[in-house]
Amino acid sequence: MADMAVQQDAPAKPSRLPLILGAVVALMLGGGGFYAAYSGLLALPGKHESVAELPPVAFVALDPMVVSLGQADSRQHLRFAAQLEVAPEHQAEVDLLKPRILDVLNGYLRAVSVNDLDNPAHLVRLRAQMLRRIQIVTGEGRVRDLLVTEFVLN
Repeated sequence: MADMAVQQDAPAKPSRLPLILGAVVALMLGGGGFYAAYSGLLALPGKHESVAELPPVAFVALDPMVVSLGQADSRQHLRFAAQLEVAPEHQAEVDLLKPRILDVLNGYLRAVSVNDLDNPAHLVRLRAQMLRRIQIVTGEGRVRDLLVTEFVLN
């Protein structure tokens, strides 16, 4: 009887069946995933995808500009440089119009307030405004984008 009492007081060992079933299911899922990726059933980045060709592009570098800003007593300067993204067939035409482009940009940047130039959040709007003015000077369809390569206010 004493042996029976000892057996009843001992805690029952937990079953290892759920742990074994979980390991088997994990191995099956891992193996299935490997097979799907290896056989091509799953599209993995870079494995079977083709990269689209870039459209033909050319760049026209604008000469760096230094623009005087603000009042005479608190004069600041902006150093600005950019490149124009153009279609290769329009590169020579846009290059020929660089003096007009620089004139338009110089006039626009002088008219913008120093506070707008100082705020990095305004650069997107300024860039869009400059691009639109350049597109008016060069004609529609010649300049695709304006890439600002230097924008230093001091």
